[in-house]
Amino acid sequence: MFIKLAYNYIYDSWKYLLGFIVIFIIWQLGTLPFALLAMFKVLAEGGDVSSLDDPNQLMTILDSNLTLFLMLLSFAIGLLGLFIWVKMVHGQPILTVTTTRKKIDWGRFAFGFGMIAIVTVVLTVLDYYGNPDDYVLQFDLVPFVILAIIAILLVPLQTSFEEYLFRGYLMQGIGVSTHNRKFPFFLIYNILFFSAYGYILSYYNLSIVISTVILLAGMGLLFWLLTSNVLDSFMTSPGYIKVHKSLMTNFTPLFITSVIFGGLHFFNPEVDKLGPIIMVYYIGTGFFLGIITLMDEGLELALGFHAGNNLVAALLVTADWTAFQTNSILKDISEPTAGLDVLIPVLVFYPIFLGIMAWRYKWKHWREKLFGKIEAPPEKVSIIE
Repeated sequence: MFIKLAYNYIYDSWKYLLGFIVIFIIWQLGTLPFALLAMFKVLAEGGDVSSLDDPNQLMTILDSNLTLFLMLLSFAIGLLGLFIWVKMVHGQPILTVTTTRKKIDWGRFAFGFGMIAIVTVVLTVLDYYGNPDDYVLQFDLVPFVILAIIAILLVPLQTSFEEYLFRGYLMQGIGVSTHNRKFPFFLIYNILFFSAYGYILSYYNLSIVISTVILLAGMGLLFWLLTSNVLDSFMTSPGYIKVHKSLMTNFTPLFITSVIFGGLHFFNPEVDKLGPIIMVYYIGTGFFLGIITLMDEGLELALGFHAGNNLVAALLVTADWTAFQTNSILKDISEPTAGLDVLIPVLVFYPIFLGIMAWRYKWKHWREKLFGKIEAPPEKVSIIE
């Protein structure tokens, strides 16, 4: 039902593809204030701007609270761009990208927020007293108050941007696009291209210009293939049609959005420190948030859960190897290792959270909601009471 709401509005597949690209660019343009301020400071101190190429060093150039504010600002700009695109291009109210209900259920948001916030605080306190040598108490009232104001105002916008982009806009967009006969080729092409592109970036030190040219060339070739008649005979073959029919399910957008969501975290400093195994956590988190969105027919639980996770983490504990170094209460000085601590949230806590939410909101028809076929309705889809 949540995915099918997109059928009520302008749901051309190419507009979702273009929308993702445009929104991504707007989000990246939002990082320019941070990059420019960091560059000006380095130049003013007689430093070398090449140091800005190191993400870990870049995050330490400005005051940590200012860095956090500027980084989170980019997500707020991205969220605004997403809302404008959805409204102006798709003619779709933001409510229907949020939920199938007649209004946003803030009680669900609070439930998701409170669940992860309480668990995070309890586990952190237990670990602090169980392993006191792993932490340093760095609480400083004035910087912490500034941090709290920034985090409370902007972290929910950051997490909302990610939820609206992946579990809202793309979940619906990919879902309705599965009926496009070119969808299987588009999917296969992108899997092969971005796998090769990621391999090239990982093993070859290419300049931004060259890597951008490769990316644009790959997307240009895709555009030509999709708009020409070269693939007509291929797309009418029995095997292709069979694959196409198998992709017209709710699991397709769930899988794709979860992998993309996790993949965009690949360049986080945590990956360098802990290794690729941390991607299990990121992709697993994408699946968890996608599942609760489909089962609950809306984003409210995912919005609350994601906001609670990031906000409490920003205020409670920081470390030198995380994406954001903040003036939090505690600093983790232990040597991080990736093992069971990566798998436990995905394999233990997330199933427990799912069970609690399923009991609380009486979820039913799991197979239909997660693997059911996406069918274009003959009439507009109504939102539920």
